[in-house]
Amino acid sequence: MTACAIEGKTAGATATVEPLPEDSGEPGEPGEPEAAVTGDDASGDGLPGAAAPGEPPVSARLRVPAPFTITADGSYAARLTAAPGAPGAERAWYPERWTLDGPEPYAVPLPLDQPEEPDSDVVPLADGRVLIRRLVADRHTFSLLYPTGPGTGELPLGAVECTGLTLLPPSPDGGSVFALVAGERSTAIWLVAGGAFGPEHVAEIPGHCSGGVWLDRTGRLLALDRQLPGGGPVKAVAVDLERGGEVTPLLQIAPESEDRLLLADADSGLLLIRSDAPGHDRLGWGVLGSSLPVRFPECLRPADVAVTPFAVQPGQMLMPESCAVALRIDGAAGSWVGVWRPAGRRLHQLAVPEGWQAGSGFWSRDGVLHLPYANAATPCAVALMEAPADGDECRRGDPFDQAGSGAEPSATPALPMVCKPVPLGQAPLLGRMTPG
Repeated sequence: MTACAIEGKTAGATATVEPLPEDSGEPGEPGEPEAAVTGDDASGDGLPGAAAPGEPPVSARLRVPAPFTITADGSYAARLTAAPGAPGAERAWYPERWTLDGPEPYAVPLPLDQPEEPDSDVVPLADGRVLIRRLVADRHTFSLLYPTGPGTGELPLGAVECTGLTLLPPSPDGGSVFALVAGERSTAIWLVAGGAFGPEHVAEIPGHCSGGVWLDRTGRLLALDRQLPGGGPVKAVAVDLERGGEVTPLLQIAPESEDRLLLADADSGLLLIRSDAPGHDRLGWGVLGSSLPVRFPECLRPADVAVTPFAVQPGQMLMPESCAVALRIDGAAGSWVGVWRPAGRRLHQLAVPEGWQAGSGFWSRDGVLHLPYANAATPCAVALMEAPADGDECRRGDPFDQAGSGAEPSATPALPMVCKPVPLGQAPLLGRMTPG
């Protein structure tokens, strides 16, 4: 497979980062956050991992279930939730499925006879069923939940016996769910839903793997962040699940740099990357198969906040620089949304509705960002936010000021102008992958 080329070389070759003029700031300037929030740290409540004065560390407190997981096509979402209770009282957690592709979003509770543990995971499938992972002793059990009349149906799938297991993002095929099981010197990939006879061992990858980003629309090519058994820097690699887990280098910005892939868009080839190649952890972007270098825009490292991309606008064939990217911004005031385009070179910071499932959302092809939220007044809703044009003045209201963050959280009275794509130096995107 063709990987992201850096300075005219294919992945796997050593390269030097040469930031463009807009990236002229020195790494490590005061005010830059030390690290972005990863999906494993995201709690959806203010700054992930932060503890208020006098409180025990997060690891010593009850784990709060992660926010929404959304199918690759944006049709369904799922989460663990619980009815409000008195402060300090034990909460009864249960799965909830949201339908997002109809004229109006609605939620369907999927409780069983016993409440779920808050460390269970749920993943929606494109047919409306919800996979749930439960930890029972040293076994991770899997079942499919679905509404049936007034109750909830459950189809047990089997179990994987291991000490640690991480579910990957929903597969683009809509019917499969994969998981990583890290061992001492290798990482196993399991198909835990969508197989013929329960959980199936798919591949064994040397080294410790984390992350997980799909590179195509079929669920065949998976990007993982890998550290080799002997140690060394973390590098993103591509894994071909239809060829026994064949591994191909994907990111190699500098020999000793830590290069992780955060997001990828299969239509345009846009890659969102986190790397310390510039001398400090930075958000950057590149294009799969391009001969141009990875770039690290200054606007993606605002002071005193952590910035994490979570959605890329699809459908921008051969125009990665015109894709709108949604980013979760975490600061002292809470969490809000940023919108950025590679061609625009600016980060728009926008207010969000109360109860936004922080770090969750998806784009339509015409540049409308869908943000799921739930609060006391609205138990199930999706806010639609038009992507600001880069020529507009940057607007960000108070993230908690709902006057401008209800149904129209962007507070932009008019539709933004269409941004004319700026080709990446007129360079062809060489060696682009095709699905399958």
